[in-house]
Amino acid sequence: MKPSVEIEIQGKTKSYPAGITPGEILKEFLTDRNRDILAADLNGKPIDLSAAITESGTLDFIGVSSPRGLEILRHSTAHVMAQAVKELFPTAQVTIGPAIEEGFYYDFDTSRPFTPEDLEKIESRMNEIVKSRLAFRRIELPKDEAIRFFEEKGEKYKVELISGVDQSDVSLYTQGEFTDFCRGPHIPDSGFIKAFKLTKVAGAYWRGDERNPMLQRIYGTAFPTKKDLKKHLDLIEEAKKRDHRKLGRELDLFSIVDDAGPGLVIWHPKGAMLRYLVEEFERTEHLRRGYQMAIGPQLLKRELWEKSGHFDNYRENMYFTRVDDVDYGVKPMNCLAHMLIYKSKVRSYRELPLRYFELGIVHRHERSGVLHGLTRVRQFTQDDAHILCTPEQLNDEILGIIAFVKHVMGIFGFEYSIELSTRPEKSIGTDEDWERATHALGNALNEQKAVYEINEGDGAFYGPKIDIKLKDALSRSWQCATIQCDFTLPERFGLTYVDSDGERKRPVMIHRVILGSIERFLGVLIEHYAGAFPLWLSPVQAVIMTITDRQDSYAEEVAGVLGGEGVRLETDLRNEKIGFKIREARSQKIPYLIILGDREVENRTLAVRKRGEDGTREVTIEEFLSQFRDEVTKRS
Repeated sequence: MKPSVEIEIQGKTKSYPAGITPGEILKEFLTDRNRDILAADLNGKPIDLSAAITESGTLDFIGVSSPRGLEILRHSTAHVMAQAVKELFPTAQVTIGPAIEEGFYYDFDTSRPFTPEDLEKIESRMNEIVKSRLAFRRIELPKDEAIRFFEEKGEKYKVELISGVDQSDVSLYTQGEFTDFCRGPHIPDSGFIKAFKLTKVAGAYWRGDERNPMLQRIYGTAFPTKKDLKKHLDLIEEAKKRDHRKLGRELDLFSIVDDAGPGLVIWHPKGAMLRYLVEEFERTEHLRRGYQMAIGPQLLKRELWEKSGHFDNYRENMYFTRVDDVDYGVKPMNCLAHMLIYKSKVRSYRELPLRYFELGIVHRHERSGVLHGLTRVRQFTQDDAHILCTPEQLNDEILGIIAFVKHVMGIFGFEYSIELSTRPEKSIGTDEDWERATHALGNALNEQKAVYEINEGDGAFYGPKIDIKLKDALSRSWQCATIQCDFTLPERFGLTYVDSDGERKRPVMIHRVILGSIERFLGVLIEHYAGAFPLWLSPVQAVIMTITDRQDSYAEEVAGVLGGEGVRLETDLRNEKIGFKIREARSQKIPYLIILGDREVENRTLAVRKRGEDGTREVTIEEFLSQFRDEVTKRS
């Protein structure tokens, strides 16, 4: 009797002959709704629709619109791109081409950089491959045979990749004349690719190591439909308009120049004002919640960083120097000084919880290739706080931070998602402490009925954490707040408190930020608002402009009154046409334009034009101030 397998699909089990493929089974279930199936999942393992099923189990089909389906589609499109590149540029060597969050990329070793014209040719050839409906065929070979196969083709990078694999057999995928080393799975044929676009070319070091050759990385994206692709490309264009580096120049907020050094931000007056407003908001909100201000030094002795575990686990991200024959580390985090404050005297349980807050400047060594405007820098400020509490107080403190984050995100108009990040491979502390800390964070989230995902192995080296990722106006995610639970560093630094029974006990420490890096948050904020900040955050809230010099005296009088009431303003008394002045002020995204002509001087009024509105309203100074104060108070 021919062997059979028992396959469960949609809760029903049926016998099939061994060797049947998911594609053959799919024919029994084919409807208009599942014609977009491109792969399958057998017992939790993704497989091709053409794979022979030799074991019993649960079979699920993977649609192109699902996250896994989209990843398979994009990875397959990367293979088609590599095929097109090899056909057009035969001497190019292929390396790796994974799917990524917004699409895919493939790295190539070429004799010259790719040009925009090259991308057009590659896209055109890809379209021909798609129309040819070339089948993706999986081949399994012994490792040494696969190495010989790519050696004969002169593909040294594939040889290196396969040589590093710890398994006897490897899988290759072929479509047309192109073969790639890959785990799979892939789409059945190239005709499943309905909508794609190559977006840009960038340089990338092989394996991300600056000592290795510089490769050419072609980025692209693929979607199930042309409508989805168009929506994505429109978002990319909008993102270009909102790019905080571009707006930073246009609005005169900040600069990063080679003369000062990469990753080091110079804040211009308007940008410094924006930053000041955000930081003052933070100070006020922290003081309301019982936090105490703290300031730690920029340098701490190396032995302290060794004691904390940073030297062994975070050294590559730190800067070190030597003073009077003593080694010092430039702080990448603020926790050590806060622990030293706690340890400066004997603490009682009656004092706890203690909440230390610092807008602390930190330095981290980032590779030049990953630096990006304000969102990835070498010097930045964290809105850092460390809470030391008893184990019994831990849950309430975590809940308090979650509520704090919710309040702040609401003020800035951000939605957010939550992840619980667990113990990484490189870490310190006992299994028991890690379990207690992870349980505490999970319990607090569950008590809040929060929706969250588990992010395995992405915790800090000293404790698990809750990561809160805000979503901006273009639905992009950014790492923001984090809440880290730490039983380990209090142990290493000998932190104690005297409990009600007179015994010395160990406090728990919570490391947390609300906005995270102030620089990164401001970069996100600039793009979120497209530079049009709400009134309370605008570095310049109003500009007073005159039609002729006859109104100059009244303009100076109005500026004195409004400035005295706290309005951040500028005056434009230049001998220019009023239309030019208005266009220039609009380009600076200033919330209020106050236009003064002879009528306003005579009536002692203001002609006010609000950002986003075309018409002007004539109001008294008192009426303007009343509306202004109301808008600032509401932070609208």
